[in-house]
Amino acid sequence: MIIIEVINSAIEAVVDRIGSEFHELSGRAKDMGSAAVFLAVLLAIFVWITALWHHFG
Repeated sequence: MIIIEVINSAIEAVVDRIGSEFHELSGRAKDMGSAAVFLAVLLAIFVWITALWHHFG
């Protein structure tokens, strides 16, 4: 999950470096990076729940 957050931060830094004006593709790139972090969080939660279910169930 931390790896995805680092990649998201890199995407945001590159987009911010290219220019400060709004561009649709810049917004989409940042949104997709944030979505990747969100999906990584969901996956981590799913894995923990599954592991705990098998351990205690």
